[in-house]
Amino acid sequence: LGAITEAADVYRGLGKAAKQDKPAGQHDVFICHASEDKDLVVRPLAEELRQRGLRVWYDEFELRIGDSLRRKIDRGLAQCRFGIVVLSPAFFEKEWPQRELDGLVSRETAEGSQMILPIWHNVSREDVLRYSPPLADKLARSTATTSIGVIAAEVAEVAGQPN
Repeated sequence: LGAITEAADVYRGLGKAAKQDKPAGQHDVFICHASEDKDLVVRPLAEELRQRGLRVWYDEFELRIGDSLRRKIDRGLAQCRFGIVVLSPAFFEKEWPQRELDGLVSRETAEGSQMILPIWHNVSREDVLRYSPPLADKLARSTATTSIGVIAAEVAEVAGQPN
């Protein structure tokens, strides 16, 4: 009887694990950023999120020599559940991260769900408001007042639960 109970417990555990599995190729979060923000914000955040068990699409984790940048980024944008957008002066000046943001906005609009998680780095609400009034309306975290660890904990709380 003990062996049957033990086998049933293992079976139930396998069922729970299977339900928690994420579809192949899907990431919990895609990190949209300017390369100038990697060292202080993006890389530490990406590593912290990984340590918390999230599947993170971050260029240094995903891109390999010979990859098509556009195709890999498009796939990451299409298959992520949430998009972290690190808004900074460098972000506002660069075309590529703005295109990534456009992709996230398109998905959010089409799917009717919240998926953009903004982080402000060296910018004020007024800076974001001038750049994009709808983005300024979203509750964000600022690296000026919130540590990377706390930001990662909040993102993990939101993005750690499959839809």
